[in-house]
Amino acid sequence: MRRPMRPIAPQKEGPPANEDISAPEVQLIDAEGENHGIVRTREAIGMAQEAGLDLVLIAPNSNPPVAKLLDLGRFKYAAQKKAAEARKRQKVIEVKEIQLRPNIDTHDYDTKMKAVQRFLGEGDRVKVTMRFRGREMAHQDLGMQLLVKVKEQMDAIAKVESQPRSEGRQMVMVLAPK
Repeated sequence: MRRPMRPIAPQKEGPPANEDISAPEVQLIDAEGENHGIVRTREAIGMAQEAGLDLVLIAPNSNPPVAKLLDLGRFKYAAQKKAAEARKRQKVIEVKEIQLRPNIDTHDYDTKMKAVQRFLGEGDRVKVTMRFRGREMAHQDLGMQLLVKVKEQMDAIAKVESQPRSEGRQMVMVLAPK
């Protein structure tokens, strides 16, 4: 016989507060930042309710845990805003790829190099891939010369993260912005 599914208790987000604090005693800091020393948790919850605030664990791993009287909703809101601001400031570095062939025309080469300069200017890494097909495999030295030319041309704005190396039917080199 199958048992009915029990609903899973929702996990509370944020630090433990009020009745969720399991420690018998806490180091209490009031709303003004004044230290009241070690106080029993029940008394601290009572003080928080009198002030119309919540008792929130700030440092749960210390001995005894440090708790502060504050407005939990406002505290969570400030933490959420701080996390959103940090996410907005961070830059995700991507790896862009440019594919070349050993017998590329000069105008096509210039167009590809403009794209490489734009990617490096945006702060992304660039993977330059030289593809060989058919009889081009017999002339890998031409591909290596072209990758060396790319390296020399981009020397002012990029550093070589990985030197040109052969991987089967292609040669790969990675450039990173300076």
